[in-house]
Amino acid sequence: MNIWHVITRLIVGGAQENTVLTCRGLVERGHCVTLVAGPQTGPEGSLWNEAEHCGARLVRLASLRRAVHPWHDWRALRELTALLRRHKPDILHTHSSKAGILGRHAAARAQVPIVVHTIHGMSFNRTQAAAVRFAYRLLERRAARHTHAFVSVADAMTDQAVAAGIAPRERFTTIRSGVEAHRFAPSAEARQRLRGQWGVGDEHVVVGTIARLFVNKGYEELLAAMPRAVAAAPGLRFVWIGDGAHRGRYERALERFGLQQRVTLLGLLPPARVAEVLPAFDLLVHASRWEGLPRAVVQGLLCEVPAISFDNDGAPEVVVPGETGIIVPYGDTAGLADALVTLARDADLRRRLGQQGRQRCLTEFDAGRMVEEIERLYLRLSGVAR
Repeated sequence: MNIWHVITRLIVGGAQENTVLTCRGLVERGHCVTLVAGPQTGPEGSLWNEAEHCGARLVRLASLRRAVHPWHDWRALRELTALLRRHKPDILHTHSSKAGILGRHAAARAQVPIVVHTIHGMSFNRTQAAAVRFAYRLLERRAARHTHAFVSVADAMTDQAVAAGIAPRERFTTIRSGVEAHRFAPSAEARQRLRGQWGVGDEHVVVGTIARLFVNKGYEELLAAMPRAVAAAPGLRFVWIGDGAHRGRYERALERFGLQQRVTLLGLLPPARVAEVLPAFDLLVHASRWEGLPRAVVQGLLCEVPAISFDNDGAPEVVVPGETGIIVPYGDTAGLADALVTLARDADLRRRLGQQGRQRCLTEFDAGRMVEEIERLYLRLSGVAR
């Protein structure tokens, strides 16, 4: 099949990693794949290098930008429509809110036979003003008229979209966001070497986070929980992977709380390096205020690192209480601190949750399985039985 994928930008992020892995997997299965993306990157880093090695034909669309801009958006719609009319794909698959809205309208104009959209995270969420949420709901409902099927990375995305009146439930299929499971595994050697570099010993419990240093990524909640947690569990140490505009603000907060000696800031790391660092963690905290499906938690669990997360969006579908980690009510910083203390004090519990999490993620969140299920959806929509 001639399959086109469109995404707004190729930053280092879950939706982008998912898209590049999907394109690579479809190429390996013999399909002709084109990936269209805007040129912008950001403080998260870029996945353009990975995209250039995935086997898909790449199209950089200069007009496709993340921010709303009527002139650029109109140009992107025109250019996408012209590309689709010229190349006549069998399937257009869109990702992210901006590319999803523009891409699906372009597909309707170009009469693309099959249009699929993946919801990696809702374009409207609790962090936005009411007027913004209303506008995005309206745009998503209009784009849904040109969408034959939706892929949700978590059941929670389907529930939220149906509740918002985007489309009926029968048009949604949950396909877990897959990772390269073989790249993530426990490593005693890496654990010992990295913890030595960080100045922590076996008596310490290392709490990792992987998120951009910016608002809505959960650092405010984590900072609020840390004083209570370390008072009860003095062996806690923290390692943050990520960078961003609020780094200075968080560094000042750590100094204010007297916690700067307990936190190692690694900055931005490429995906391959993240896989090397994860085995040195004892547990991972994911306190983001909204998230489709937390891929960082999946990657941690594959390294037998249990997780703590707020009960929001798709997180409970990865962080299963008593099986892979601890779920805390959204925004409950005291509960977050208590969960940190619980896991800090119980090495056997951490080990059991980590081992169970790895086994679960090996089967549920493998990139090969994701691609197979996406291809199966395409074939069903095409009326082809295999």
